[in-house]
Amino acid sequence: MFNAASLAQYGQFLPLLLIFAVFYFLLIRPQQKHQSDLKKQLGALKRGDKVITAGGIVGTVARVLDDSQEIDIDIAPNVRVSVVRSTITAVVGPKGANDSKAG
Repeated sequence: MFNAASLAQYGQFLPLLLIFAVFYFLLIRPQQKHQSDLKKQLGALKRGDKVITAGGIVGTVARVLDDSQEIDIDIAPNVRVSVVRSTITAVVGPKGANDSKAG
């Protein structure tokens, strides 16, 4: 069966397994869930949604073509840019009536 030497050898791997388990549950799994949620949100983009691009540009979706990877977003009045769908890092939500700045 098992003797003390073989148990000691298996015991050396226990901390490594515990570290991997901690990394999986604290880092890897939440990142995979976030990527999955973002992919669903990108697939459901529609006109009026507020988005943030990888470059930090915040804009409102103006046009979405289902067969294209490009999306037109308005970043300022009369300023429309075309971005690649995969560069959108967050979908903030639809633009509501309270989103305008009272200045």
